[in-house]
Amino acid sequence: MSTNASLSLSYWGQNSYGATHTDTANFQKNLSYYCQDETIDAIPLAFLNVFFSTGNLPSLDLSNICNVVDDAVFSGTNLPDCSFMAADIQACQAAGKIVTLSLGGATGGAGFSSADEATSFGDTIWNLFLGGSNDTRPFGDAVLDGIDLDIEGGSTQYFDSFVNRIRSLASSASKQYYVTGAPQCPYPDAYMSTVLNAVAFDAVYVQFYNNYCGLPNFNDSNSWDFSSWDDWAKNTAVNKDVKIYIGAPASSTAANSGYVDASTLANIALETRSQYSSFGGVMLWDASQAYVNGRFDEAVKNAIRESDSIISSSAFATSASKVSGTTRVASAKFTTAATVDSCADIPAWVANVAYNSAQNVIHNGHLFTAKTLTAGSTPGSASSDWTDNGVCASYNAPIPTQTSAAQSALSPARSPTR
Repeated sequence: MSTNASLSLSYWGQNSYGATHTDTANFQKNLSYYCQDETIDAIPLAFLNVFFSTGNLPSLDLSNICNVVDDAVFSGTNLPDCSFMAADIQACQAAGKIVTLSLGGATGGAGFSSADEATSFGDTIWNLFLGGSNDTRPFGDAVLDGIDLDIEGGSTQYFDSFVNRIRSLASSASKQYYVTGAPQCPYPDAYMSTVLNAVAFDAVYVQFYNNYCGLPNFNDSNSWDFSSWDDWAKNTAVNKDVKIYIGAPASSTAANSGYVDASTLANIALETRSQYSSFGGVMLWDASQAYVNGRFDEAVKNAIRESDSIISSSAFATSASKVSGTTRVASAKFTTAATVDSCADIPAWVANVAYNSAQNVIHNGHLFTAKTLTAGSTPGSASSDWTDNGVCASYNAPIPTQTSAAQSALSPARSPTR
């Protein structure tokens, strides 16, 4: 897993705005609406809220988009048929977004009675939503990119058996699958610490809201505990490269407490990034709240971009820095050149990889340098976060690899009370 941090991960599915407002015009839109947004890089679909129901199959609640009350269910089950969403999911993935399924939620019926039951449930999720096959696939032929655990109640046992089964099934797959989690900020999390310490996670989206350790207490060392999560990532986590995200409400109505404005959140993210190498990015709850609140996700990204530009121009305007054998020069240093003599060993750009400010990539035969921390912004596009340094006379780019879901996203917060 790369150490680059991503900017935007946004939960979708619970219509958090609709839970606190009555103006239906601003209720949660279809998934594809948000995938037109370059700021959002990964989207967990929330939630699979019932693990075992009629027919021994789970149930989904995607609020005003797809649920067991308003939509058809598969015969003999309480599993809604959301296959109309397949095109939306595939469009998001085609745009470079990572789309995963979040299990649990604040009101989810989560838990297992044995390791065998948890393992069997892994088979069920694989066949219904991931790389397997079943006659009752809720999202039709769309194949999601992994799972997210948001366990806030029920049993805490045997989740390791569930995740290990997903990992085992994914090990021989032709695509990358991701495992993430969303614990609450008090460390250790009461419900998720058991599984977090037992199996490898790609990213953890810590909910720094609705608790004493929320974002408004960032300057209180007795309350703000990102350092505890950083210590967990480096010394306890199975995957020592796991990334820790700052989970934040996307609006004052998205959570009971913990909201801070976009500028404050950006400053917290920047300071945390400078202190802790485990920092992965920002998670927001949720997309519906972010869009109505002045495009909160975009405001946070722009604030980070502005700060990075100031740092970039002052720190790198006159010199280049050598990082991992690759020269990285700030955007302020470069002007567009006709030809670059050599681009040897510069990696090719990959849509779902997050890049640090001043990092170099190759795209369409050109050498580009990131102007700021960026993920999902195509080099050379009109809204590009990249400086075009010219055509490479020669290059031998390494084969690019995908990052984890953790690295490609900011996420909006969950239900208003989550």
